[in-house]
This record gives sequence, C-alpha cells and structure tokens, in this order.
Amino acid sequence: MTDNPQPSGAEKMFGDFAPALVHFTDDVLFGEVWKRTDLTPKERSLVTVAALATNGNTEQLVYHLGLAKENGTTEAELIEAITHLAFYAGWPQSMAAMAVAKKVFRN
Repeated sequence: MTDNPQPSGAEKMFGDFAPALVHFTDDVLFGEVWKRTDLTPKERSLVTVAALATNGNTEQLVYHLGLAKENGTTEAELIEAITHLAFYAGWPQSMAAMAVAKKVFRN
C-alpha cells in the first residue's frame, strides 16, 4: 500500500524486478480486496488459509497463518480448519499445511 513508508513484503521480494506484481499485490489485493466489507478479516483469513492449504501453497501459508492470527483467528480454529480440510482437500495437503502450522505456532 502506497501510504506505508516501509517497503511491503512484495516490494522487498520483487521491487524493481516485477513492479507490476508488487502494485497488484499491495494496491489491489491488500489495498482493495482485503478491505472489502462483505467478509470480516478473520473470515477472509480462514478462506485464504483453506485455499492455500488445498492447493499445497505452503510457502504463502506461513505468512497467512500469522495474518490470520492478527485478524482474530485462534490457533485452535486454524488447526481445526486444516484438519477438516483433510477430508475435502486431501490428506497430503492437510498434512503439509499442518506441518507449516506447527512450525509457525510453536516457534
């Protein structure tokens, strides 16, 4: 988001390499989509964690588990959501997501 004096995670990662991706990440995704009011930040976090776990995107899951906690989701709720996904998204994806959650929550 452009009003923050500190560089965003996307800016740090891709800065002058992929400025359009930084713009879409900071200004559109986090600046507009995450600010919409039809879902609470907690609900958006649960949906995002579920999508990332389902697709096996464990690298992005690290950040979003932390954000989910900032948005009011408890560790117990996140663990339960990942457990629930085992039956709908697949056992391997849930096991991988749970391994990430354990590292994030226990470190």
